[in-house]
Amino acid sequence: MAAIVDGEKCTGCESCVSECPSEAISMADEKAVVDVDECSDCGMCVDACEVEAISVE
Repeated sequence: MAAIVDGEKCTGCESCVSECPSEAISMADEKAVVDVDECSDCGMCVDACEVEAISVE
């Protein structure tokens, strides 16, 4: 599994990008995008997201 970004909730603040220890999150069209091959499911991005746009299932 990998982190999932809700594009409608994501505000493009980039908080999750700097928190990701796997460097699996980048920005595209002002929204966070997760590289599923790099994501380690640690959940740090979930904690960093102030608008609850990221989840790990």
